[in-house]
Amino acid sequence: MPISMYQISVPVFTRMLTNLVAILEKAAAHCEEKKIDPAALTQFRFYPDMFPFWKQIHIATDAAKNGSAYLAGAEPLKFENNEQAFPELIERVNKTIEFVNSFAPAQIDGTEEKEVNIKRGETTLTFKGQPYLLNRVLPNFYFHITTAYDMLRHNGVELGKKDYLGK
Repeated sequence: MPISMYQISVPVFTRMLTNLVAILEKAAAHCEEKKIDPAALTQFRFYPDMFPFWKQIHIATDAAKNGSAYLAGAEPLKFENNEQAFPELIERVNKTIEFVNSFAPAQIDGTEEKEVNIKRGETTLTFKGQPYLLNRVLPNFYFHITTAYDMLRHNGVELGKKDYLGK
């Protein structure tokens, strides 16, 4: 049985974003328990030219919400993009989960050859649906969740593979 565009997007986003919420909650609890200023983690960068932790969360949620919306032919959910504290980041991820789950399989299935046009300033990027999802959206989504996980792990938050993969 072939796998559908919906099956490789919405349930994948939902699972990983749900795991991300649990990771963010663990990080917030770690800060409270260890008496660490949460900004030490949310502002953390591995290297000066790298995005901070909070921006990793923004990009991961953008990949999920925008990717789902573009495939479904819908308008992506808009955020203020000023969320930096753990409660704000958790709320952003939860809103993203709710948004991606608002799409029905019929809205995304069959979009393998659909032309997806993404405006970036004065430039428009054009993709076919399946390559867009498999070669751009999913790798970008996983990259930023993994980077956020690694940043927290590097800073002593007790996380393991089970936290990343979930149940």
